[in-house]
Amino acid sequence: MEIIRLRNIFKDYPLGNNVVKVLKNINLVVNQGEYVALMGPSGSGKSTLMNIIGALDTPTSGTYLLKGVEVDKLTDDELAEIRNKEIGFVFQTFNLLPRLTALENVMLPMIYAHVPKNERIKRAEEVLAEVGLEDRMHHRPNQLSGGQRQRVAIARALVNRPSIILADEPTGNLDSKSSDEIMKLFDRLNELGNTIIIVTHEPDIAAHTKRLVKLLDGQIVSDETSH
Repeated sequence: MEIIRLRNIFKDYPLGNNVVKVLKNINLVVNQGEYVALMGPSGSGKSTLMNIIGALDTPTSGTYLLKGVEVDKLTDDELAEIRNKEIGFVFQTFNLLPRLTALENVMLPMIYAHVPKNERIKRAEEVLAEVGLEDRMHHRPNQLSGGQRQRVAIARALVNRPSIILADEPTGNLDSKSSDEIMKLFDRLNELGNTIIIVTHEPDIAAHTKRLVKLLDGQIVSDETSH
């Protein structure tokens, strides 16, 4: 089943009197259950493309369909709802709230989705167990290692059972051992049927995925499926 369809996507940014063309005629289809790496050097447009896929930014022209819905036709409220329900975000910097425990951080997206409290606790405990943190639920971020913090962030991304997990340089702040553990977790989540898109500039991270989309100067220059 098709989840993402980008058709003729362009993204321009005004810069003084000039216009910087960041994305140029991007066409991309991602199906349910795929495991994709978006790769390219700095300035290739991969983060801008990720922001468009994540409904955090809108293209200058072109069409983005998410599960058949035209995203650029949605109101701000509908966009916020799609971001919360359909897309799980994992960032390089974890983006956890320091005063909240792991459990409370993971429950946040469900608060916005108006899930009842007892259900929120039960679901948050489930996903923390899925990422191997059942014994760290009541710790705050500063009591956790970098790898554990990223696991909390992944649990938070999973909690509303989104259609897509978008991970932006998810191992960028981790040592090689923690990076390997986090990528093995993504591998397992994909085996369970989750659609995962990872933005990275590291070949060894991209090697975990099953499809490699390379960007250069705002264009897709190759799109290869590995296995």
